Amino acid sequence: MENKGTEKFMQMAIELSEYNVKQGLGGPFGAVIVKGGMVIARSANRVVPTNDPTAHAEVSVIRLACQELGTYNLEGCEIYTSCEPCPMCLGAIYWARIDKIYFANTKKDAADIGFDDHFIYDELALPMEKRKLPFVQMMHNEAFAIFKQWEISDEKDNY
Repeated sequence: MENKGTEKFMQMAIELSEYNVKQGLGGPFGAVIVKGGMVIARSANRVVPTNDPTAHAEVSVIRLACQELGTYNLEGCEIYTSCEPCPMCLGAIYWARIDKIYFANTKKDAADIGFDDHFIYDELALPMEKRKLPFVQMMHNEAFAIFKQWEISDEKDNY
């Protein structure tokens, strides 16, 4: 159920997406992170102006919120996003430990205007050898030795 507090935060996300469209800055996506009823960070999609394919609104706002709070753990926060998160953004939201996602447009709405992530979901369901992008494992022993170092390290931070 929505209330006036959540509506104002979603309205901010929608306004960020509209600003991006009107300014020609990239995709029509915006996101806001809130903690305890206070806006921590806000961002629109930044892919085009930054030449960074990972700079979706959700990833960008997570980066800003983490900087603002001085942590990589956003427990206690909620994200308001103008569209249902893509697979990358959803993964970032889970990794950031955000408590709740509010969204406006659906992934089908996004697909209908050319932002279709269905192929990623399809690819993830396939075994590596059947994916369109070749996967080549190499130097496993050398890399695994570093995992073993991490496992016994007293300096690690188990995030």
